[in-house]
Amino acid sequence: MPYNIAYVLSFSGDYVVLTPYRDSMISDFFYPQPGGVESHIYHLGTKLVDRGHKVIIITHAYGPPSDSSPSRTGIRYLTNRIKVYHLPHWVVYRSTTFPTVFSSFPILRQIYIREQIQIVHGHGSLSNLCHEGLLHARTMSLGTVFTDHSLFGFSDAASIMANKLLKFSLSDVGHVICVSHTCKENTTLRASLNPLAVSVIPNAVVATNFRPLQPQELQTFRQAPTTPATQLLPPPPDPSQPVGPNDIITIVVISRLFYNKGTDLLISALPLLLKRHEKLRFIIAGSGPQAIDLEQTLDSLPQQLIYMPSGQSRVVLLGSIRHEEVRNVMVRGHLLLSTSLTEAFGTVLVEAASCGLMVVATRVGGVPEVLPENMTVFVLPEVADVVRGVTEAVGLLRTKTVKRDKFHDLVKNMYSWSDIARRTERVYDLVTGSPSAKDNQDYYDSEWESYGQALHLQTQKSALIDRLKRYFGCGIWAGKLFVIVVVVDYLIWCVLEVIYPCDGIDICKSWPVVGDKDDGGDGLVKVEHEEGELERFGTVRQKGRKGREVTGAVVEGEAGYRQLMI
Repeated sequence: MPYNIAYVLSFSGDYVVLTPYRDSMISDFFYPQPGGVESHIYHLGTKLVDRGHKVIIITHAYGPPSDSSPSRTGIRYLTNRIKVYHLPHWVVYRSTTFPTVFSSFPILRQIYIREQIQIVHGHGSLSNLCHEGLLHARTMSLGTVFTDHSLFGFSDAASIMANKLLKFSLSDVGHVICVSHTCKENTTLRASLNPLAVSVIPNAVVATNFRPLQPQELQTFRQAPTTPATQLLPPPPDPSQPVGPNDIITIVVISRLFYNKGTDLLISALPLLLKRHEKLRFIIAGSGPQAIDLEQTLDSLPQQLIYMPSGQSRVVLLGSIRHEEVRNVMVRGHLLLSTSLTEAFGTVLVEAASCGLMVVATRVGGVPEVLPENMTVFVLPEVADVVRGVTEAVGLLRTKTVKRDKFHDLVKNMYSWSDIARRTERVYDLVTGSPSAKDNQDYYDSEWESYGQALHLQTQKSALIDRLKRYFGCGIWAGKLFVIVVVVDYLIWCVLEVIYPCDGIDICKSWPVVGDKDDGGDGLVKVEHEEGELERFGTVRQKGRKGREVTGAVVEGEAGYRQLMI
């Protein structure tokens, strides 16, 4: 069956044509809901399309519409030809669907076959749709990859259940990606994985979307039409002017208002900061179950502490905002405050630094790996230390010790979605046992070129008996339960093959690709090779070694096929 072929090498004369991957990213967490996982999936998918691969995204439907999250049902197309399937699943808690294990198999099988999917890439440890999609993909002998974005404990009942579910799901996954080294250690211990089966690929930021406020933009902000929300916001500071000793410093907080995001810590530290610093003001964006606790705390404070002499509020609550509005909120501040109790990476920290904000963050999880110390003041997850860290950051700003105007260029060089997509493609090559593209081969020496390949050959045997052996070793009782689940899933697949055979399922046509001509070029991206070149745009024609003319595949746009001429 064609969808079982993960990667195809076709020989034409003196050419080896590497066909692109057809990848399905599946998770409960995706737009229009804002968040780090949602942003990661979209930007990674976009850059994979730019490298020549076909990407679809499978998530659940959203509705009914609200001010911050409009409804989404059916099939939609996003920028750069990404198709999104919004499945009609019941959402039970924090955008997570109800676990059904088998009920999604028929529709997922239809999607995998229609789109000729070769690799299923799941995101999120708590995404039920992700785990079900990976299970069904392995039953259909497809390649699988999982990316973990979270950290979990080992002692409480909820973490024990989540870890056992993760161990079941990752026992038969081709490769695991974690967004930080701390996340890798956590996931390896939780799922009892071999460290060679786990790679670290961080998040990134679109630097052009998160740039500091330019002096010419000040007039635009002043002339922009006011809304009930923006009317309460302080004006953005002039980035060309240093912070004076009497200037008001604005602290921005952008986070979901949940316990694990440190909302209790923020609520406790907020009154102390307002009392200690009269020239301090807060902008808090985000929603969640603890939003009412924050509002009640502010209502209980004295009026002279909440309002300035001019009558303007020192604490502005914006509620939930869309991701494209984050930058316009960030540029109105000087500092970003993050009080998370657990964080695997913290994309908002990178976005804030790219906007030129000093960062005050709790030293938890993978946060210390994100930014260098000259951009960040790290604090312990304690109220007193949060107050100390904010006081230290305010002092650094007033003494002009921190050069915030340099942050954007530094972050731009540290994080790039193009680099993340290239490294993710390397994982796909490992899962499918395929040779890498030329631009990927140059990054790895002989020591790392075969990283994890021997382990992959042992763990990715698709025979049912081999899969059952891996699941049986997951525990005395859990192993037997997992074996039953896999056997039932295999029997359902056999029934579906009889009722809805592959030959009767229509194949979706790929979106037509048009070559780009960026930066005034001719639309060609060429990489020199020993006896040829890697060309991503246009039709390739080259004289063969025996004097005959050989024609390669059509490779259009940066989203074209990866074609290697040898």
